[in-house]
Amino acid sequence: MPLPHRFLTSVLLRREGDLFLFDCGEATQISLKKLNLGWKKISAIFISHTHADHVTGLPGLLMLSSQVERDEPLYIYGPPKIKDYIESSKKTLDMYINYEIIVREIDPELYNDGLFKGDGFQINSFPLRHTKPCVGYSLVEDSRPGVFDPQKARDLNVPVGPKWSYLQKGESVEASDGSIVEPGQVLGPKRSGRKFSFVTDTSYMPSISNYVTNSDLLICESMFTADLVEDAAKKMHLTSVQAARIANDAGGIDKMGLIHYSPRYVTRELKQMQQEASTIFPNTFLCKDGMSLVVPNKD
Repeated sequence: MPLPHRFLTSVLLRREGDLFLFDCGEATQISLKKLNLGWKKISAIFISHTHADHVTGLPGLLMLSSQVERDEPLYIYGPPKIKDYIESSKKTLDMYINYEIIVREIDPELYNDGLFKGDGFQINSFPLRHTKPCVGYSLVEDSRPGVFDPQKARDLNVPVGPKWSYLQKGESVEASDGSIVEPGQVLGPKRSGRKFSFVTDTSYMPSISNYVTNSDLLICESMFTADLVEDAAKKMHLTSVQAARIANDAGGIDKMGLIHYSPRYVTRELKQMQQEASTIFPNTFLCKDGMSLVVPNKD
């Protein structure tokens, strides 16, 4: 449930000119406007499952988006019934929508590779296990070209100018002596892109680690402290220790933010939760409303 200083689950990801929203809990529109996060340009919304605390913010956000000029369609992805929820909300509330909404339901039992593709990245979904069909998501950037070596380009008679740019983009060029120069002759090894993963709500499954491996940032639910592991199993949620185990076993995780806490917990218990997780995965922090993080390139 929402608390006075803790809203329901929602994460906004900005990648260059693209904005993606993961889950849309009640009053998400208030946070977006309060934080001035450029919500008008959200390209797609990715819903984990259709429990109320993850979708009740959608009607308000859809109506809010009709108050501005929008030329691009809004894509909404989620497991079965997300389309029914949106269509019934539009009809019952008699929504005024002046832009195209494209809803795509996905198979929650499958790994959906390339669910959404953009320039230099893609978003994938993977199966979670909850009381309703549920999925997690990862945004994965393509590998970046290696570092350009200007001296090698000069030695190969490639004049300074546009041809240097073409080489950096992976295109071959003709040198001033008529020879063909390939990008690999002037670029270092390819550099990995960034990865963001979002996991909520789910029982513990070792397979989750396979999907979130090498994430620069993992946002993972932590509904209960470690002593309530039986409650977590019954309600199909994670404890702090189970979340940390997922991150630790995945390998290559830079940092993990815990999210989706039980409303029973206040500051003291949340600190305990972080400490429990940190014993297994040291770089664990607590997500808070309005928190902003920068995910830098690895190299």
